[in-house]
Amino acid sequence: MQIKRVVVTGMGAVSPFGRGVGLLMDSLDAGRSAVQSFPDLGDIGGLRSHVGAKVEGIDPKEIPRKFRRSMSDMSIFATLACYEALESAGLSLDDCTGPEMGVVIGSTIGSTQTTQDFFEDFLTDHSLERMKSTVFFKIMNHSCASNVAQALGIKGRILSPSSACSTGCQAIGYGFEMIALGKQQRMLCGGADEFHPLTVATFDVMHAASTRYNASPGCTPRPFDLDRDGVVCAEGSGIVLLESLESAQSRGAEILAEVIGFATVSDPSNIANPNADAMERCMRLALEDAGVDPGQIGYINAHATATEQGDIAESEAIARIFGNRTPVSSLKGHMGHTMAASGSLETVATIAMMRSGRLIPTLNLQRIDPSCAGILHVAKDHKVTIDLALKNNFAMGGVNSSLVLRRYKND
Repeated sequence: MQIKRVVVTGMGAVSPFGRGVGLLMDSLDAGRSAVQSFPDLGDIGGLRSHVGAKVEGIDPKEIPRKFRRSMSDMSIFATLACYEALESAGLSLDDCTGPEMGVVIGSTIGSTQTTQDFFEDFLTDHSLERMKSTVFFKIMNHSCASNVAQALGIKGRILSPSSACSTGCQAIGYGFEMIALGKQQRMLCGGADEFHPLTVATFDVMHAASTRYNASPGCTPRPFDLDRDGVVCAEGSGIVLLESLESAQSRGAEILAEVIGFATVSDPSNIANPNADAMERCMRLALEDAGVDPGQIGYINAHATATEQGDIAESEAIARIFGNRTPVSSLKGHMGHTMAASGSLETVATIAMMRSGRLIPTLNLQRIDPSCAGILHVAKDHKVTIDLALKNNFAMGGVNSSLVLRRYKND
């Protein structure tokens, strides 16, 4: 079976900082927090967490109305991020219409806001007369992938993973495997999600949402920190354009990075609680897939959502493999947990860090939890040449995933 090398030639981002990879990286480099307090969350009975990070400063009307009318916010985020990824790759919409281009974009679920709006209206008189024909296309689980494919005219393979926090990472991994096996030449890959109070409530009812920093939102979340108190929900979309090395070289594209390894594994030990053994197994399989040793990895971008169980389990798993020699940081302190988008947005940022040679420290990490002290935390801006990086995403439901990225050298 022929195995092709797979490279990244384009990246796009719609983050809680706004639109664009440049704005994302400028904000991360400056140590900014996108987390805000939303007083209206306090109007929901029983909801204790009133913080979040929402996308601002985008114009959905950049998308033609005939496509936009079937999109909720998450599909809008994904489409705008795809526009940027294509532009940065030197491709046009015309380059999307052949069989060479595919799409792998997922979300946690379909649009919760659209579902709420429909049932609020329907339950008033149990009538469907006011239901718009576009409702289903906003709430179906493959909404982002389908809407992007429609808007860009994509005719190749289409896949929509739905694995909560692992979604964006899995999307890139599945795209990588399809191109490596010669099934597609190019693929737009990533995840998207939109903020909704019920997402916050999902974590709050499990006592996993941040509740102590409602009056000081910039101080949360706090990955690996002794004073952390849980997840801060956010929204956005991250997209990478993957391409076979042959294709990229044939058109003289700038190559941003190379994907060389991927693993995703199930943890059947508990549907809710993270497990260090499963995380370790996932990372080791990704390294094996890439054909590299732990000592070759120069940076680990951790999942690290600022929950006690998750941070400790990931720290323990990393320490077993890498000890305290490999720099580790999480970006969720800056922009919260963007759910299905987290894996792809954080991969975009990791690639940008590899290219700049600068590691971004974990925001709000002031007192390292002793249970997380066995790894090398990035506590301040750090200049270093990174040839290989590992990206982790571990989701509820026992879905673990890891990517291995390499700084591209013209070899």
